[in-house]
Amino acid sequence: MGEREVVERTQGSPVTVESLTADLAALGIRPGMVLLVHSSLSALGWVCGGPAAVILALERALGPEGTLVMPTHSGDLSDPAKWENPPVPEPWWPIIRETMPAFDCDLTPIRGVGVIPETFRKQQGVERSYHPQMSFAAWGAGARRITEGHELHFGLGEGSPLARIYEMGGWVLLLGASHDNNTSLHLAEYRASFVGKRIVEQGAPVLVDGERQWATLRDVDLDDADFEAIGDAFVHSCTDVRQGAIAGASGLLMPQRGLVDFAVRWMEKNRGQGTAS
Repeated sequence: MGEREVVERTQGSPVTVESLTADLAALGIRPGMVLLVHSSLSALGWVCGGPAAVILALERALGPEGTLVMPTHSGDLSDPAKWENPPVPEPWWPIIRETMPAFDCDLTPIRGVGVIPETFRKQQGVERSYHPQMSFAAWGAGARRITEGHELHFGLGEGSPLARIYEMGGWVLLLGASHDNNTSLHLAEYRASFVGKRIVEQGAPVLVDGERQWATLRDVDLDDADFEAIGDAFVHSCTDVRQGAIAGASGLLMPQRGLVDFAVRWMEKNRGQGTAS
């Protein structure tokens, strides 16, 4: 969506740090929370200050004792043989594997996650986990605990920031985003037992003792096709879910532990059965 369209669809006054902070508090975001945010800037309307204003509002709502987390994934640091959007010619594959720069927490940009987390990862004091494809960035009191020790294999599983957020009783905020973007549901995929679950291998460039290497990563074959159904079912069953408007966007605030536990049960009941509930 172009900026002209965003301006035209913004009703009343422009969105500001102050108005966003008030909306976040009204939704239920409190100082001291651990909060994982999935976001869409354009859904909010025209924001005075753009993504920086959204980040400042979130940090103001959480306070110095809170922790803000965002996905900073870089899925393009992967095996070119598996690329589809777009694919590249097969003769390019060995060149890409040989020359693609290794993942760097400071330098590597994100891909397909949005301008708010791309801006957030550059903020002074933000920590980014070391994973070439599934990194997360965090700010605040729990940032180091959440981002350190991110394991290369099974990048959204037990050795990931998602599991640390679960341990810390964190919350998930969908800020103009859908359940398709809700990475915490992937943690449930690792924990659930269901028909058809399988392990796959992926490649990525990483630094090992300061030297670039092309590493082979093992992972679950992730599938978000039923995430909307799972998310909707959770919203209708959980009394702790809070819904409301954040500027021009829909806001959905959920306890991550309850969401993941619910999703595990849902997947074990429905995946491979051809049904949904």
